[in-house]
Amino acid sequence: MKKVELLAPARDFKAIKAAAPYADSIYFGIKKYNMRMRSENISLEKLPEIIDFCKKRKLRTYLTTNVLVYDQEIDEIRDNIQQAKELGIDAVIVHDIAIMEIARSLKLPFHVSTQCNVSNSLSARFYEKLGAQRIILARELSLEKIKEIKRNLISAEIETFIHGAMCASVSGRCYFSQDICGTEEKSANRGSCIQPCRRRWWVKDQSGNEYIYDGVRFMNSRDLCTIAYIPDLIEANIDAFKIEGRMRHPHYVETVSKVYREAIDAYYDDSFSEDKIGWWVTELKRVYNRGFTPGFYFKRATEEDHQHNYPYNLSHYRYIRIGKIFKYNANKDCATVNLNNGYLQKGADLIIMGNKSDTYIHQDLKDIEIKNKKIDITPRGTKKNPIKAKIRLDEEAKAGDTIYVFTNKTYKKGNYNL
Repeated sequence: MKKVELLAPARDFKAIKAAAPYADSIYFGIKKYNMRMRSENISLEKLPEIIDFCKKRKLRTYLTTNVLVYDQEIDEIRDNIQQAKELGIDAVIVHDIAIMEIARSLKLPFHVSTQCNVSNSLSARFYEKLGAQRIILARELSLEKIKEIKRNLISAEIETFIHGAMCASVSGRCYFSQDICGTEEKSANRGSCIQPCRRRWWVKDQSGNEYIYDGVRFMNSRDLCTIAYIPDLIEANIDAFKIEGRMRHPHYVETVSKVYREAIDAYYDDSFSEDKIGWWVTELKRVYNRGFTPGFYFKRATEEDHQHNYPYNLSHYRYIRIGKIFKYNANKDCATVNLNNGYLQKGADLIIMGNKSDTYIHQDLKDIEIKNKKIDITPRGTKKNPIKAKIRLDEEAKAGDTIYVFTNKTYKKGNYNL
């Protein structure tokens, strides 16, 4: 049996590094022409290094160029895709048929974006005949409809979302943001949605009488989570599982990729269990989430699949910035750190990320030293009285990299209570 592909999102190189140990493939956008223009994205100058990094780890790379495009943009998009092909990109994810035609002319594999809202076998076969290597199906499909489409395809693969943010509109094809802002510069279909569906709304008639909704976030969908249904999805012969999140923190990408990798592997080695599901859900709740829903896989989404009261993160965990790397000694795998916003304790869930570098390190803190003496916890550092300490790291860091502790402990007045 061909093993299902796990596809992880990336907003930058750090997120790619975070996903690399767990994902089979990575998708990301460059600075222009993708559906997450408000994200950091990847520069064309960085693309050779990123593709080389992924190839060394046998990670497939997919470039998202899935916005609607206009005539004056086509030449630049063609040049971008040509460069990506020459560098070794594995496929492009596209929405506009013009970009499909460019990919075909360059003999570069293309995947049909969920923006195309493929919801039936006839549409799927149309794109298959057009040359699509893969079709990313509409998010509004039930598992039974997905199975039917898969049965009716000859060569094209199918991909579905398994985790992450859900859109109130049909597969993200929304004009709400553009309409209320009065400009296409804020269009979801151009990658610049301001997410008005996450906000509070009042529904009234022309006389001002309030209807059902009175300041309620009635369009604010919970996040998709299918961890409990991985066996059902694999047995539906879906070829690739996609994690949403090209605007999410690298640690989010790492955690979600790791959890779903464990679940997929557990299915294939026959160790998938209810106990493991409980543990996986707990892990997923630690990172950014709006509450969970299985989406449309098994039933029509209703009000219970929306988060009416709170628009953003329900997790009690936070990334607390506590200092920076002062210098790194590669010979001793040791970093001298400058703590100016709290303290470090042995066993802390440590994340180190670059500001001007691509550093991403996530580990439990094992060793701390001050003045050549091993300690379990440092004194508290402040801006006026920073603390210097040495810590052992699993990977190389750079001077200036920022140190965070991921914790659910109370944070106040420049410190977190352990």
